Amino acid sequence: MNVIKYPTTEELPSLLKRPVRDAADLNQIVAAVLANVKAHGDLAVLDYEEQFDHVQLDSLMVSEAEIEEAWENLQPDLKASLELAHHNIEKFHRAQQFDGVCVEVTPGVKCWQKAVAIERVGLYIPGGTAPLFSTVLMLATPAKIAGCKEIILCTPPQRDGKVHPAVLAAAHIAGVSKIFKAGGVQAIAAMAYGTESIPWVYKIFGPGNQFVTCAKQQVSLSGVAIDMPAGPSEVEVLADAESRPDFVAADLLSQAEHGVDSQVLLVTTSPELIPRVEQEVEQQLSQLPRREIAEQSLQHSKIILVRDDEEMMYITNLYAPEHLIIETQNYMDLSAQVVNAGSVFLGPLTPESAGDYASGTNHTLPTNGYAVAYSGVNMDSYIRKITFQYITAEGIRQIGPAVQEMAANESLEAHRNAMSLRVKDVEKMEIQDIKKI
Repeated sequence: MNVIKYPTTEELPSLLKRPVRDAADLNQIVAAVLANVKAHGDLAVLDYEEQFDHVQLDSLMVSEAEIEEAWENLQPDLKASLELAHHNIEKFHRAQQFDGVCVEVTPGVKCWQKAVAIERVGLYIPGGTAPLFSTVLMLATPAKIAGCKEIILCTPPQRDGKVHPAVLAAAHIAGVSKIFKAGGVQAIAAMAYGTESIPWVYKIFGPGNQFVTCAKQQVSLSGVAIDMPAGPSEVEVLADAESRPDFVAADLLSQAEHGVDSQVLLVTTSPELIPRVEQEVEQQLSQLPRREIAEQSLQHSKIILVRDDEEMMYITNLYAPEHLIIETQNYMDLSAQVVNAGSVFLGPLTPESAGDYASGTNHTLPTNGYAVAYSGVNMDSYIRKITFQYITAEGIRQIGPAVQEMAANESLEAHRNAMSLRVKDVEKMEIQDIKKI
């Protein structure tokens, strides 16, 4: 890892840049795949599966028999772990359900919101170098709680034409409606436009490589919503002289093994900690099955030495990490100063991997600095809040003149007239009431 000591404020923007791949032809390549799937449906998806995932498929949809087989043959320990994780994820997200309140903003004018689930959502689960069955739980569980009527899942098949059994088991536990064997850009296209087999959806969720991310961004311009723009995974660790080097190294490596373009960042106030962490990284790295991936990730990762907590938190909020682990002695004090982060892990016994799997929080988070404006996936991601209002005669008396005045000054005569008719009607009612007396 690259060690930077006491950087100036001016140096930070360039130091904190994420790894960037050459994307000169990316948009053009993605656009071509999207257009082909939109025009040719299943046939195009099947062709791309053979081309990119190197598998010939007779059907895109996963059968009930395949799901049952995966569930029955799954290792009992893994099955129990999935059920434990699902329980915690469900409990945490169920507590986020929206309870609308009716507010009488002024006499006779009542306003309220109602939460309505997005009826059909699409979940993308990457395959690649690791089957992310945990992401199935993270995305499908809140969708089910929200009340989404159709939960569509796309994931690339293995070379044998089957979906990884743990992915199918997780989908079974979380209540996914339909599962399809489709990966990459072609999966995003299928969910965005619909094919003969794969239904089109209203919103697409899930992580992916640069092609998937680009595809999500492109289809979002044509009427399909997406959860968030997302790139390679990342973690920032804050540590001081009392932090355990083995814990810090393990946390850095747990993120570095995600992919060669992942980035890990250690910010510390302790110069003595740095060589101890570096030694631990080397020792632990040598024992990792995904050592080569982690090594490439570490080449563009950094250790930054700062003078005090103030500098540490300035860098953190400027970087806006996807995952932030605070392993300092005063972790609670520093946590209160966090402004920009996807998910925060406090204290020496809270590794980022806990949130990735089973603590209950969601691991689908904004990357690449998007934490300055985006939240991670949560219950609000799967609902729309529809506003309602109801106005009585007293309400017309209260706000009618203001509406007329504002509409007139915006030169929107029809707006003014819609209220004026009602003002006159209320005035007429009042006159009639007076005559009755």
